[in-house]
Amino acid sequence: MTRVLITRPSPEAERWVEQLRALHIDAEALPLLAITAVRDPQLQVELTAARSGLKNFHALMFVSGNAAAEFLAAGVDLFQASALPQSLPQPLPRFWSPGPGTARALMSAGVPAGLIDGPADDSGQFDSESLWLAVGPQIGPGKRVLIVRGASSPQVKGGNGRDWLAAQITAAGGEVEFVAAYERTGSQLDSAAKDLAARAASDGTLWFFSSSEAIQNLTLEMPQTSWDKACALVTHPRIAHAARAAGFGHVSECRPTLQEVATSIKSLV
Repeated sequence: MTRVLITRPSPEAERWVEQLRALHIDAEALPLLAITAVRDPQLQVELTAARSGLKNFHALMFVSGNAAAEFLAAGVDLFQASALPQSLPQPLPRFWSPGPGTARALMSAGVPAGLIDGPADDSGQFDSESLWLAVGPQIGPGKRVLIVRGASSPQVKGGNGRDWLAAQITAAGGEVEFVAAYERTGSQLDSAAKDLAARAASDGTLWFFSSSEAIQNLTLEMPQTSWDKACALVTHPRIAHAARAAGFGHVSECRPTLQEVATSIKSLV
């Protein structure tokens, strides 16, 4: 049976391995990114201010399950009187999710499903473009949106990513603020991990990528490795482009749900 390498950060990678093995897929974890709490002092100040100012926003957009989990990790009570608008009939903030994984993270943190907006379950992609189709009608002049995302090098104010969505909100008359809820760094591979990666470059192993940054870190950690015989399964066209740019000889795409990933794996191996 062909092996599949799961490159998500820990502990997500290990959870995916467990779930895929339960579906009779030979999966192994090789995390290429690490997720940590915000450590940069300025980012910490911005995060604290955002958590205490939720009443100022029409919607909170979370770029991933990690963003939701880390933003709420300090025990933020999103529904306490000090956080939410006091005057009725002003509605509660909406919680925007680009996909089902982020929605599950929000519900696990106590956000009612009825306050969560996102792409339809049968959407062709779970990304900013699909999310905008669902939430665009909410936005007009005076509507403020907080985008909760991660920070990675080089760090910028409020973190990195989702600039396309911010541009759509602004074009519709809304206002956007960003905050970084976590820091994302490339994992340093030890000798055993590098040996595994080197073998997987040419032995028929299927690489599963859900982030372009994971591919970038792999090429930094393995600069002399040729990937022309390697096979990748990715969850978005942008990630597919990164895989091909890195030299992966065979690249396939699928939707990012566990069931769709498992189905694609079984069709490829």
